[in-house]
Amino acid sequence: MTTLEAEEKESLHRALIASGRSPEIPEAADLYGWLVGSWDLEISLFQEDKLIEKGMRGEVHFGWVLEGRVVQDVWIRPVRSERTAGTDKEHNTYGTTLRVWDPAIQAWRVTWINPVSGIRNELIGRRVGKEIVQVGTSPNGNPIRWCFTDITPDSFRWTGETLAADGRTWKLEAEFLAQRMG
Repeated sequence: MTTLEAEEKESLHRALIASGRSPEIPEAADLYGWLVGSWDLEISLFQEDKLIEKGMRGEVHFGWVLEGRVVQDVWIRPVRSERTAGTDKEHNTYGTTLRVWDPAIQAWRVTWINPVSGIRNELIGRRVGKEIVQVGTSPNGNPIRWCFTDITPDSFRWTGETLAADGRTWKLEAEFLAQRMG
């Protein structure tokens, strides 16, 4: 890396990364700040609520960005040390989520983008009891629900579900068990 490339990289990093939450976001509305840091993931995938793949390893990294107005993350599967150029798209995630507080709706606007698969999702995130529930619509029009549950300072469970054709039953598609790194 040249000196100029290193300076440009550092310049972007300084402009993007924030040291914490903006005072514009009320402390009571801070759903995602506890996630800041790095996490190991154990991933299970489901089809029609049946386990089809278990034990995949992944990682996720969260941080405040854009003057503390946004929580951004990077979800990676497989972990960086196991990634190869030939990883098939079905098992390849290297995407990011932007979570932006919207005072007009008193909720978080959540945008997920995975350039590997071309998938983009828009959801709304709110606290429901002790959980964080994000609801939206998948690219194919199906309602989706992504939840953070079993939350502790050093672990959480993330589930991705889609609404069944009956309009009442949520079908589990993915489960991520996270442990804080370090």
